[in-house]
Amino acid sequence: MGAVHSDDETTANSPKTVRFALYLLIPVAIATAIAMGIMWPSSTPKPEYMPDSTKETGTITGLSERECPDIDGPTSFQPERCGLVTVELTSGERSGSIITTALPNGPGVPAVDKGDSVVLIHMPNEENSYSIIDQDRSTPLWIMGIAFALAVVAFGRIRGLLSLVGLAITFAVLLLFIVPAILAGQPPLLVAIVGSVAIMLTVLYLTHGLTATTTMAVAGTLSSLVLTGLLSALAVGVAHLTGISDEDTSQLSMFHDVNTQGLLLAGILIGSLGALDDVTVTQASAVTELARANPEYGVGELYSAASRIGRSHIASVVNTLILAYAGAALPLMILIAAADQPLGETLTHQLLAEEIVRSIVGTIGLIAAVPLTTLLAALTVRRLNPASPQFGQQKKPGPRPLLDKDEWLKFHDDSQDDPPSRP
Repeated sequence: MGAVHSDDETTANSPKTVRFALYLLIPVAIATAIAMGIMWPSSTPKPEYMPDSTKETGTITGLSERECPDIDGPTSFQPERCGLVTVELTSGERSGSIITTALPNGPGVPAVDKGDSVVLIHMPNEENSYSIIDQDRSTPLWIMGIAFALAVVAFGRIRGLLSLVGLAITFAVLLLFIVPAILAGQPPLLVAIVGSVAIMLTVLYLTHGLTATTTMAVAGTLSSLVLTGLLSALAVGVAHLTGISDEDTSQLSMFHDVNTQGLLLAGILIGSLGALDDVTVTQASAVTELARANPEYGVGELYSAASRIGRSHIASVVNTLILAYAGAALPLMILIAAADQPLGETLTHQLLAEEIVRSIVGTIGLIAAVPLTTLLAALTVRRLNPASPQFGQQKKPGPRPLLDKDEWLKFHDDSQDDPPSRP
């Protein structure tokens, strides 16, 4: 009789599989934790140029408009609304009190009306100490966030709930480690690599479990992240990109002493991480399912079959990534197009060149993730289950052996209700 493998030894959650996952997880997790501990910012420096100011919220209780005076200059910068507004403060030391301030006007200012919740900046040393700078969007954003969470949990159930926990961890790493560490003067690319690995390890194992499939996805993502980082550094250096492309990056460079070129590299890496996770998990799962469905497949056959799946997937993901970058840069593209410059000059502009490099490098990283993850998964499947059957499938029975004459006569006689007597 052929040997029958137990479920514990042949399933993706077997002790052998868990040990394999821990061999990769433990060293990477320890190295990431040490790196985060070394680079963790003790405090975020406040630039000296910033005045002593605070942000407060309030509700507009009254509005008095008047005719705006004529201002010499471009028509687009003429104020559209002038007057005074009364605001009841809802935060800060003076919460509950009523203040009066000017109606915001100028390009990009928020359009406000009576009853709106607004954000104000309070500068005690200024004559007009309160100014409206934005709408207070906390309530509608909370409502949309709760609706999003309910939709995810309703459809994904426990997996959906775990994905929300993973999303919370992602934001925690971004806001508590990556952003403060870059502001504190740490190398942005190194911070992005360490932060990305921390997010990847936590989120993938949390949402998909400590399985061989997850570990293969982690290994593929790590390899692709390294490749994406190297390609990013090469592309940014060859294209002579400084990372200073707008007013925000200029202020970071001047007042916060942030390495804007490293910040550009970090942005490319973090932007690619989400798509990389999607591709690597899909490929690792495809190899695992193919191995279950075809226990006799070798490494080459698993790789070829899963690669065909990957090629179809990568075609759609690449388009998604390019459209995401194009959508983010749409105002910039319109602004450059409005200048009526030649196409070659437009494409080589610092602002647009950054988006092109992001798209190209991110796409190459995604393409590389497919063969890397597929090969690692195929090798791992065979290493964990070197012989058929795999992943809990029992060996198919072979052909029945031929019966000799005596056995055939006995079987024939036993199958009859009234077997004939033999001499």
